[in-house]
Amino acid sequence: MSARFVVGYTANEHGADALALATRLAAASEALLDVVMVLPSEARSSTVPSDVGYERHLKERSRAWLTEASKGLDPDVAQSLHVRYAESFAEGLISAAHEFGASLIVVGAARGGILGRSRIGSVANELLHSSDVPVALAPSGSRELAASVGISRITAAVGSRPGASALLDAAVRLSKAMHAPVRLLSLASIDLPAGMDEGLAELTSTAHADEVLAAARRELPATTDVSVAVATGDSIEAAVRSLDWHRGEVVLVASSRLARPQHLFLGSTASKMIRELPVPMIVVPRTSSRRTAS
Repeated sequence: MSARFVVGYTANEHGADALALATRLAAASEALLDVVMVLPSEARSSTVPSDVGYERHLKERSRAWLTEASKGLDPDVAQSLHVRYAESFAEGLISAAHEFGASLIVVGAARGGILGRSRIGSVANELLHSSDVPVALAPSGSRELAASVGISRITAAVGSRPGASALLDAAVRLSKAMHAPVRLLSLASIDLPAGMDEGLAELTSTAHADEVLAAARRELPATTDVSVAVATGDSIEAAVRSLDWHRGEVVLVASSRLARPQHLFLGSTASKMIRELPVPMIVVPRTSSRRTAS
């Protein structure tokens, strides 16, 4: 059975970004794409407005937007178009993911973001702190990248501690599904206390990062095409800027330890990373019963 991805669509450039990323992911893994527009529950209310044709008009208009958007999709990507009602856009997408058995939710960045970067808006923020399904955030301008670019590499940010088994499992599944190599990444940024020897601190931090990466690598199957990288800098943002990124790359991060079991919670490191990342980020639950792109 093919994997299914839900993409939250809105009839603007940010919806186009989400759709473009979702198309690339689906094309690379031969997944079915469920394109979903979420309308407010109030649209079904008999009191707002009193015109009984309002709901039908709104749904027909949404269907027209979905149909128009689908014309630009890769013809090789299986797709299904849906209109759903919910109290919030994020709630509607999570419900749709449950309904379809989707293993990923894809959304666009918020308005006002820098081209090529992701800005977390209200919808993404709600998803990234409540969803029990992995969430992918498409940077601004993703619509300019052709589906043929595919997924060239999966970078798993393993953090500063070993034992991120859920993240590594997701990285292996994505690697297999999308035929892409894995890069294990440790962000060994250093927030130096006043007066501390900078060279010693950097050496200690990098040595610890090497240990973490070695432990993570041992957890991966021998058949996985894997490389390792350590990024250093005086901040997470600087460390991210120091790295090389492929055009077709995606970054995988785990949820914070504050997350409820099998739910997302975007941690502070990932929040800092996303400000500088020129590629999409996928956030997975700290422990997950759902399979990402399996």
